[in-house]
Amino acid sequence: MALPQGILFPLEEICMDWQQRRRPGAGLCNLGSTCYINVILQCLTYTPPLANYLLSRDHSQLCHRQGFCMMCIMEAHVRKVLHSSANVIWPRAVVRDLKFIGEEFEPDMAGDAYEFLCCALEAMQRACLSGSSDVDISSPTTTIIHQIFGGFLKSRVTCLRCQAVSDSYKAFLHVLLDIKAPSSLTTALENFVTPKKLDGKYCLKCSKCEKKVTSSKRVTVHRVPKVFTVCLERAADHTGKKISKIVEYPEYLDLRPYMSDTAGEPLLYSLYALVVHSGDTCLDGHFFCYTKASNGLWYKMDDEFVDNCGIHAVLRQQAYLLFYAR
Repeated sequence: MALPQGILFPLEEICMDWQQRRRPGAGLCNLGSTCYINVILQCLTYTPPLANYLLSRDHSQLCHRQGFCMMCIMEAHVRKVLHSSANVIWPRAVVRDLKFIGEEFEPDMAGDAYEFLCCALEAMQRACLSGSSDVDISSPTTTIIHQIFGGFLKSRVTCLRCQAVSDSYKAFLHVLLDIKAPSSLTTALENFVTPKKLDGKYCLKCSKCEKKVTSSKRVTVHRVPKVFTVCLERAADHTGKKISKIVEYPEYLDLRPYMSDTAGEPLLYSLYALVVHSGDTCLDGHFFCYTKASNGLWYKMDDEFVDNCGIHAVLRQQAYLLFYAR
């Protein structure tokens, strides 16, 4: 892992606790099949370190980007949601610039919440890098977006013939977990870090044996993010068939068992938001979410409706996306 030559946003400037306590903000009007957008906007709005930064207006005061800027749009959106006295607002700016966030999204057409989250984070990342010329290969992992959502995965390949070991590292902003067999988030994470045998057509070339051999590959979390974002993959196959079972997830999660180095203090995370998909297949249905507001209370957010609820209701959902804060 090459160390970045420049730091675009200092890690120590990230504040994980809400800097202001207030009631929950406004609900979001559905502008025509936009529930998948609304849930992600709400989950990002109630991500404390991101909201703190956007409410400071630090980005817009220095932004010289002409035209579309996802960070400026999110800054205006979060301020409007949290500061407006209205019960419902219209996220028109996001829907208007949908094609700049992701080419696959179109107004009045249903979309997937996880795909929108991925594209929204990438769009914010591009905005953070705008104007940063001559950055080295590792500096993009020091933007405010990567400093909040980003971590590193370590992939270790072991040759089963000569035991030679090869390590590689990859930055991530979110993790996709297979839930076909697991019945809980912790079991899915255990499966994620369990070594996989690579043989047959999946054989890799060993640099020591100098030929393709059977090997073992193990992926672990090498560096944890401030916010750990998980997608429970509910698409059973390419037909849109959905895995509708309940997968248990805790309010508090320890990431230490899934690290490259499992020794040391627990790495505790607290659930603060989740997205639910209701519907028989992945190709239709409806998205709604649950978020923890700055007052410490949970709310169900279903487009324009914002209703308070308890943690027991939150933990009983058929979750699709889970957001945990360090």
